[in-house]
Amino acid sequence: MSESVADGETPSEPRIREAEGLSAVLSGLPRTRRETEAWLDAFVDGNRFTIAVFFPLIGAIMLLGSAEGWSFIPAPLRFNAPLILFGTVVMAAPLLVGVLPAIDRRAMGGVGLLVGYTYLIEYVGVSTGWPYGEFAYGISLGPMVGEIPAALPVFFLPIVLNTYVLSLLLLGERRDSRWLRLGVVIPAVVAMDVVLDPAAVSLGFWAYLDGGVFYGVPVSNYAGWVLSAAVSVGVLDWTLNRGVLETRLAECGFLLDDLVSFVILWGVINAWFGNWVPVGVAALFGVAILRAKRFDSGLLRPSSGVYIPRIDHR
Repeated sequence: MSESVADGETPSEPRIREAEGLSAVLSGLPRTRRETEAWLDAFVDGNRFTIAVFFPLIGAIMLLGSAEGWSFIPAPLRFNAPLILFGTVVMAAPLLVGVLPAIDRRAMGGVGLLVGYTYLIEYVGVSTGWPYGEFAYGISLGPMVGEIPAALPVFFLPIVLNTYVLSLLLLGERRDSRWLRLGVVIPAVVAMDVVLDPAAVSLGFWAYLDGGVFYGVPVSNYAGWVLSAAVSVGVLDWTLNRGVLETRLAECGFLLDDLVSFVILWGVINAWFGNWVPVGVAALFGVAILRAKRFDSGLLRPSSGVYIPRIDHR
Protein backbone atom coordinates (compact mmCIF):
# COMPACT_ATOMS: atom_id res chain seq x y z
CA MET A 1 0.00 0.00 0.00
CA SER A 2 2.13 2.84 -1.25
CA GLU A 3 -0.49 5.57 -1.12
CA SER A 4 -3.92 6.06 0.42
CA VAL A 5 -5.89 9.07 -0.80
CA ALA A 6 -9.58 9.47 -0.07
CA ASP A 7 -11.95 9.60 -3.04
CA GLY A 8 -12.77 13.15 -4.01
CA GLU A 9 -9.68 14.57 -2.30
CA THR A 10 -9.02 18.22 -2.98
CA PRO A 11 -5.58 19.86 -3.03
CA SER A 12 -6.24 21.34 0.42
CA GLU A 13 -6.84 17.95 2.01
CA PRO A 14 -3.98 16.08 3.70
CA ARG A 15 -2.24 13.62 1.39
CA ILE A 16 -1.54 10.25 2.98
CA ARG A 17 1.23 7.83 2.02
CA GLU A 18 2.70 4.77 3.64
CA ALA A 19 5.59 5.54 5.95
CA GLU A 20 8.73 3.54 5.15
CA GLY A 21 11.27 3.68 7.93
CA LEU A 22 11.38 5.43 11.29
CA SER A 23 12.36 8.81 9.83
CA ALA A 24 9.34 8.74 7.51
CA VAL A 25 7.09 7.84 10.43
CA LEU A 26 8.38 10.70 12.56
CA SER A 27 8.40 13.30 9.79
CA GLY A 28 4.91 12.27 8.65
CA LEU A 29 3.13 12.61 11.98
CA PRO A 30 0.05 14.87 11.96
CA ARG A 31 0.28 18.42 13.26
CA THR A 32 -3.32 19.66 13.20
CA ARG A 33 -6.70 18.16 14.11
CA ARG A 34 -7.55 17.80 10.42
CA GLU A 35 -4.31 15.98 9.71
CA THR A 36 -4.79 13.83 12.82
CA GLU A 37 -8.24 12.75 11.67
CA ALA A 38 -6.91 11.94 8.18
CA TRP A 39 -3.95 10.02 9.67
CA LEU A 40 -6.19 8.00 11.97
CA ASP A 41 -8.59 7.24 9.11
CA ALA A 42 -5.72 5.91 7.01
CA PHE A 43 -4.27 3.90 9.91
CA VAL A 44 -7.57 2.17 10.70
CA ASP A 45 -8.44 1.61 7.05
CA GLY A 46 -5.03 0.10 6.37
CA ASN A 47 -5.26 -2.30 9.32
CA ARG A 48 -8.92 -3.35 9.16
CA PHE A 49 -8.32 -7.10 9.17
CA THR A 50 -5.88 -6.92 12.08
CA ILE A 51 -8.21 -4.76 14.17
CA ALA A 52 -11.63 -6.20 13.36
CA VAL A 53 -10.89 -9.90 12.73
CA PHE A 54 -7.48 -10.91 14.10
CA PHE A 55 -7.81 -9.16 17.48
CA PRO A 56 -11.23 -10.60 18.42
CA LEU A 57 -10.20 -14.12 17.37
CA ILE A 58 -7.03 -13.93 19.47
CA GLY A 59 -9.05 -12.33 22.26
CA ALA A 60 -11.55 -15.20 22.23
CA ILE A 61 -8.73 -17.76 22.42
CA MET A 62 -7.03 -15.88 25.28
CA LEU A 63 -10.22 -15.49 27.30
CA LEU A 64 -11.39 -19.06 26.77
CA GLY A 65 -7.90 -20.35 27.53
CA SER A 66 -7.85 -18.33 30.73
CA ALA A 67 -11.25 -19.61 31.83
CA GLU A 68 -10.56 -23.23 30.90
CA GLY A 69 -6.96 -23.32 32.15
CA TRP A 70 -5.39 -24.20 28.80
CA SER A 71 -1.72 -24.91 29.36
CA PHE A 72 -0.43 -22.90 26.39
CA ILE A 73 -1.71 -19.68 27.98
CA PRO A 74 1.00 -18.60 30.46
CA ALA A 75 -0.33 -17.83 33.93
CA PRO A 76 0.66 -14.11 33.80
CA LEU A 77 -1.42 -13.70 30.62
CA ARG A 78 -4.59 -15.32 31.95
CA PHE A 79 -7.30 -12.70 32.37
CA ASN A 80 -4.53 -10.10 32.19
CA ALA A 81 -6.32 -6.81 32.87
CA PRO A 82 -3.98 -4.54 30.82
CA LEU A 83 -4.29 -6.91 27.84
CA ILE A 84 -8.09 -6.96 28.14
CA LEU A 85 -8.20 -3.17 28.25
CA PHE A 86 -5.71 -2.85 25.37
CA GLY A 87 -7.68 -5.26 23.21
CA THR A 88 -10.93 -3.43 23.95
CA VAL A 89 -9.42 -0.08 22.93
CA VAL A 90 -7.91 -1.51 19.74
CA MET A 91 -11.19 -3.11 18.65
CA ALA A 92 -13.07 0.11 19.47
CA ALA A 93 -10.61 2.21 17.41
CA PRO A 94 -12.66 2.13 14.15
CA LEU A 95 -15.74 3.37 15.97
CA LEU A 96 -13.90 6.07 17.92
CA VAL A 97 -11.97 7.28 14.87
CA GLY A 98 -15.13 7.18 12.79
CA VAL A 99 -17.14 9.43 15.10
CA LEU A 100 -14.24 11.74 16.01
CA PRO A 101 -15.13 14.49 13.49
CA ALA A 102 -18.63 14.65 15.04
CA ILE A 103 -17.21 15.33 18.50
CA ASP A 104 -17.36 19.03 19.33
CA ARG A 105 -17.64 20.81 22.69
CA ARG A 106 -21.32 19.93 23.04
CA ALA A 107 -20.60 16.26 22.34
CA MET A 108 -17.69 16.28 24.80
CA GLY A 109 -20.10 17.54 27.42
CA GLY A 110 -22.41 14.66 26.57
CA VAL A 111 -19.58 12.15 26.86
CA GLY A 112 -18.71 13.63 30.25
CA LEU A 113 -22.31 13.19 31.39
CA LEU A 114 -22.30 9.58 30.22
CA VAL A 115 -19.01 8.83 31.98
CA GLY A 116 -20.47 10.23 35.19
CA TYR A 117 -23.67 8.24 34.72
CA THR A 118 -21.70 5.05 34.04
CA TYR A 119 -19.86 5.30 37.35
CA LEU A 120 -22.98 6.37 39.27
CA ILE A 121 -25.27 3.59 38.06
CA GLU A 122 -22.53 0.99 38.58
CA TYR A 123 -21.93 2.24 42.13
CA VAL A 124 -25.65 2.02 42.87
CA GLY A 125 -25.80 -1.43 41.28
CA VAL A 126 -22.83 -2.82 43.23
CA SER A 127 -24.04 -1.24 46.50
CA THR A 128 -27.75 -2.03 46.32
CA GLY A 129 -28.32 -4.58 43.58
CA TRP A 130 -30.57 -2.10 41.73
CA PRO A 131 -31.25 -1.95 38.80
CA TYR A 132 -29.30 -4.92 37.40
CA GLY A 133 -29.55 -7.40 40.25
CA GLU A 134 -26.98 -8.22 42.92
CA PHE A 135 -23.67 -9.12 41.35
CA ALA A 136 -19.96 -9.18 42.08
CA TYR A 137 -16.90 -9.03 39.87
CA GLY A 138 -14.94 -12.25 39.71
CA ILE A 139 -12.07 -10.98 37.55
CA SER A 140 -10.15 -7.73 37.70
CA LEU A 141 -10.84 -5.52 34.70
CA GLY A 142 -8.07 -3.13 35.63
CA PRO A 143 -7.62 -0.66 38.47
CA MET A 144 -10.65 -0.49 40.74
CA VAL A 145 -12.19 2.59 42.34
CA GLY A 146 -13.89 1.01 45.29
CA GLU A 147 -15.67 -1.94 43.69
CA ILE A 148 -15.94 -0.31 40.25
CA PRO A 149 -13.47 -0.76 37.36
CA ALA A 150 -11.87 2.59 36.58
CA ALA A 151 -12.03 1.78 32.85
CA LEU A 152 -15.77 1.01 32.93
CA PRO A 153 -16.73 3.71 30.37
CA VAL A 154 -14.29 2.13 27.88
CA PHE A 155 -16.40 -1.04 27.99
CA PHE A 156 -19.82 0.64 28.17
CA LEU A 157 -19.79 3.60 25.77
CA PRO A 158 -18.87 1.66 22.58
CA ILE A 159 -21.96 -0.53 23.09
CA VAL A 160 -24.22 2.51 22.93
CA LEU A 161 -22.30 4.17 20.08
CA ASN A 162 -22.25 1.00 17.98
CA THR A 163 -26.00 0.52 18.17
CA TYR A 164 -26.63 4.23 17.55
CA VAL A 165 -24.53 4.19 14.37
CA LEU A 166 -26.02 0.89 13.16
CA SER A 167 -29.55 2.14 13.71
CA LEU A 168 -28.92 5.36 11.79
CA LEU A 169 -27.66 3.32 8.85
CA LEU A 170 -30.55 0.87 8.87
CA LEU A 171 -33.24 3.53 9.33
CA GLY A 172 -32.11 5.48 6.27
CA GLU A 173 -34.33 8.49 5.62
CA ARG A 174 -36.55 7.58 8.58
CA ARG A 175 -33.71 8.41 10.99
CA ASP A 176 -34.88 12.05 11.08
CA SER A 177 -37.55 11.01 13.59
CA ARG A 178 -36.07 11.28 17.07
CA TRP A 179 -38.65 8.98 18.64
CA LEU A 180 -38.07 6.36 15.96
CA ARG A 181 -34.31 6.59 16.53
CA LEU A 182 -34.73 6.09 20.26
CA GLY A 183 -37.30 3.32 19.71
CA VAL A 184 -34.79 1.36 17.63
CA VAL A 185 -31.53 2.09 19.41
CA ILE A 186 -32.69 1.31 22.97
CA PRO A 187 -33.79 -2.29 22.18
CA ALA A 188 -30.58 -2.72 20.16
CA VAL A 189 -28.47 -1.77 23.19
CA VAL A 190 -30.34 -4.31 25.31
CA ALA A 191 -29.84 -6.92 22.57
CA MET A 192 -26.08 -6.33 22.69
CA ASP A 193 -26.15 -7.14 26.39
CA VAL A 194 -28.14 -10.29 25.60
CA VAL A 195 -24.95 -11.33 23.79
CA LEU A 196 -22.41 -9.88 26.23
CA ASP A 197 -23.69 -10.75 29.69
CA PRO A 198 -24.11 -14.55 29.34
CA ALA A 199 -20.61 -14.81 27.86
CA ALA A 200 -19.12 -12.67 30.63
CA VAL A 201 -20.85 -14.78 33.29
CA SER A 202 -19.63 -17.98 31.64
CA LEU A 203 -16.07 -16.64 31.66
CA GLY A 204 -16.37 -15.60 35.30
CA PHE A 205 -16.01 -11.85 34.68
CA TRP A 206 -18.86 -11.34 37.12
CA ALA A 207 -21.61 -13.40 38.72
CA TYR A 208 -25.15 -12.66 39.86
CA LEU A 209 -25.44 -13.72 43.47
CA ASP A 210 -28.94 -15.19 43.07
CA GLY A 211 -28.24 -16.62 39.63
CA GLY A 212 -30.59 -16.06 36.74
CA VAL A 213 -32.89 -17.86 34.33
CA PHE A 214 -31.08 -16.67 31.21
CA TYR A 215 -27.69 -18.43 31.23
CA GLY A 216 -27.08 -17.25 34.79
CA VAL A 217 -28.32 -13.70 34.11
CA PRO A 218 -31.51 -12.44 35.86
CA VAL A 219 -34.28 -10.68 33.96
CA SER A 220 -33.76 -7.65 36.23
CA ASN A 221 -30.40 -7.08 34.52
CA TYR A 222 -32.13 -6.38 31.22
CA ALA A 223 -34.66 -4.09 32.86
CA GLY A 224 -31.68 -2.16 34.20
CA TRP A 225 -30.19 -2.01 30.71
CA VAL A 226 -33.42 -0.51 29.36
CA LEU A 227 -32.94 2.34 31.84
CA SER A 228 -29.23 2.79 31.07
CA ALA A 229 -29.84 2.55 27.32
CA ALA A 230 -32.61 5.18 27.46
CA VAL A 231 -30.40 7.62 29.40
CA SER A 232 -27.30 7.02 27.27
CA VAL A 233 -28.98 7.09 23.88
CA GLY A 234 -30.95 10.19 24.86
CA VAL A 235 -27.76 12.03 25.83
CA LEU A 236 -25.96 10.99 22.63
CA ASP A 237 -28.91 11.96 20.47
CA TRP A 238 -29.06 15.36 22.12
CA THR A 239 -25.35 16.19 22.03
CA LEU A 240 -23.79 14.54 18.94
CA ASN A 241 -23.43 16.58 15.76
CA ARG A 242 -25.71 14.34 13.72
CA GLY A 243 -25.09 16.20 10.46
CA VAL A 244 -21.35 15.52 10.63
CA LEU A 245 -22.00 11.95 11.82
CA GLU A 246 -24.27 11.26 8.85
CA THR A 247 -21.57 12.56 6.52
CA ARG A 248 -19.14 10.14 8.12
CA LEU A 249 -21.66 7.32 7.70
CA ALA A 250 -21.65 7.97 3.97
CA GLU A 251 -17.87 8.12 3.51
CA CYS A 252 -16.35 5.94 6.25
CA GLY A 253 -16.41 2.23 5.41
CA PHE A 254 -14.93 1.02 8.70
CA LEU A 255 -17.32 2.77 11.08
CA LEU A 256 -19.00 -0.49 12.18
CA ASP A 257 -15.85 -2.62 12.39
CA ASP A 258 -16.01 -2.58 16.20
CA LEU A 259 -19.42 -4.23 15.94
CA VAL A 260 -17.88 -6.86 13.65
CA SER A 261 -15.30 -7.50 16.41
CA PHE A 262 -18.12 -7.74 18.95
CA VAL A 263 -19.96 -10.37 16.89
CA ILE A 264 -16.80 -12.45 16.40
CA LEU A 265 -15.48 -12.23 19.97
CA TRP A 266 -18.66 -12.77 21.95
CA GLY A 267 -20.26 -15.03 19.35
CA VAL A 268 -17.32 -17.45 19.56
CA ILE A 269 -17.26 -17.36 23.37
CA ASN A 270 -21.01 -17.96 23.66
CA ALA A 271 -20.79 -20.82 21.15
CA TRP A 272 -18.01 -22.47 23.18
CA PHE A 273 -20.17 -22.46 26.31
CA GLY A 274 -23.32 -23.51 24.45
CA ASN A 275 -25.16 -20.22 24.98
CA TRP A 276 -27.11 -20.63 21.75
CA VAL A 277 -29.67 -17.83 22.13
CA PRO A 278 -26.90 -15.20 22.52
CA VAL A 279 -25.14 -16.82 19.53
CA GLY A 280 -28.31 -16.33 17.50
CA VAL A 281 -28.61 -12.69 18.56
CA ALA A 282 -24.95 -12.13 17.63
CA ALA A 283 -25.71 -13.63 14.23
CA LEU A 284 -28.60 -11.18 13.81
CA PHE A 285 -26.18 -8.31 14.43
CA GLY A 286 -23.97 -9.84 11.75
CA VAL A 287 -26.91 -9.83 9.33
CA ALA A 288 -27.63 -6.20 10.25
CA ILE A 289 -24.01 -5.29 9.46
CA LEU A 290 -24.38 -6.94 6.05
CA ARG A 291 -27.64 -5.09 5.40
CA ALA A 292 -25.93 -1.83 6.32
CA LYS A 293 -23.29 -2.72 3.70
CA ARG A 294 -20.47 -2.37 6.20
CA PHE A 295 -18.81 -5.75 5.69
CA ASP A 296 -16.58 -5.76 2.63
CA SER A 297 -13.36 -7.22 1.25
CA GLY A 298 -11.29 -4.83 3.38
CA LEU A 299 -12.16 -6.95 6.40
CA LEU A 300 -10.93 -10.14 4.77
CA ARG A 301 -7.61 -8.89 3.47
CA PRO A 302 -4.81 -9.97 5.86
CA SER A 303 -1.74 -7.75 5.80
CA SER A 304 1.88 -8.73 6.17
CA GLY A 305 2.47 -6.13 8.86
CA VAL A 306 1.09 -2.99 10.46
CA TYR A 307 0.30 -0.23 7.99
CA ILE A 308 1.71 3.09 9.24
CA PRO A 309 0.58 6.16 7.29
CA ARG A 310 2.44 9.46 6.95
CA ILE A 311 1.26 12.96 6.16
CA ASP A 312 2.90 14.72 3.24
CA HIS A 313 3.16 18.20 4.73
CA ARG A 314 2.84 20.86 2.06
